[in-house]
Amino acid sequence: MIKVGVVGGTGYTGVELLRLLAQHPQVELRAVTSRAEAGTAVADMFPSLRGRVKLQFSDPANSPLDSCDLVYFATPNGVAMKQAGALLDAGARVIDLSADFRIKDLGLWQKWYGMEHASPALVADAVYGLPEVNRQHIRAARLIANPGCYPTATQLGFLPLVEAGCVDCGHLIADAKSGVSGAGRKAETNILFSEASDSFKAYGAPGHRHLPEIEQGLASAAGRAVGLTFVPHLTPMIRGIHATLYARVEREENFQALFERRYADEPFVDVLPPGSHPDTRSVRAANVCRIAIHRPQGGDTLVVLSVIDNLVKGAAGQAVQNMNLMFGIDECAGLSHIPVLP
Repeated sequence: MIKVGVVGGTGYTGVELLRLLAQHPQVELRAVTSRAEAGTAVADMFPSLRGRVKLQFSDPANSPLDSCDLVYFATPNGVAMKQAGALLDAGARVIDLSADFRIKDLGLWQKWYGMEHASPALVADAVYGLPEVNRQHIRAARLIANPGCYPTATQLGFLPLVEAGCVDCGHLIADAKSGVSGAGRKAETNILFSEASDSFKAYGAPGHRHLPEIEQGLASAAGRAVGLTFVPHLTPMIRGIHATLYARVEREENFQALFERRYADEPFVDVLPPGSHPDTRSVRAANVCRIAIHRPQGGDTLVVLSVIDNLVKGAAGQAVQNMNLMFGIDECAGLSHIPVLP
């Protein structure tokens, strides 16, 4: 059994991680931390976990994290970079679901996240946890930077095209929409029901902090710099991301076949038949990305539709997928859930 600790188990990503870990056949959950909720039963805060998680929240200072095989950080940006080093020194492996270790260029990270990085050396050691790209490196990693939700949907949609070099990588466009859970479990006016319901809006149009993460991944796949216009939107649903991606064709390919070949052996990427339009309901609560490819009017622009559940393949599910790879067990273990409908 893999002895697991979770730092920061009170947010939406944290409780989603607990839901998946509680059902995992090879996980022993040893600690769930929260300074504010220390002493509170996890199931009292999250009744959905009654009978499945019997732990109490504990203060990180008094938790047996250093005796765990793996520690997840489901914490705000800036926390893991201060605490991960001590856990790694104690022999634990770490998966960070925040952005602390995702961007290799520290100056760029500090620009977008507005703070000085506390562990620059660990950034160089961290492996970016997108299994469809870094599977072999993930298996050997001590520290995983779990990708963001928008970056997961966007990169999986663009990867076959930029890897093949058949589109204009200098002028990619990502028009992405997220449910309100992507903003986290917190009290903010813009995500209140009466503010977000029956409304739809773009945000971060001048620049969003997931942009450099996406560009970094796509540039690595393309072997050169990419140009990306990325505009996120808030849509009045709880879970899900729908990314509509645009790329101009520079070399003719059978694009449907290209995507099918690229993801033929990927257990959590589903390339739909020609003419399909995936919806976010089709991935709700499941660790899967569904993709469809279109070429409107046979023109020079490809439209790729990519949908994920932002809390699962976009966060906690992908983190469990990474754990499975790190510990040499079935990559799909604990992740076979059928999407929830309606």
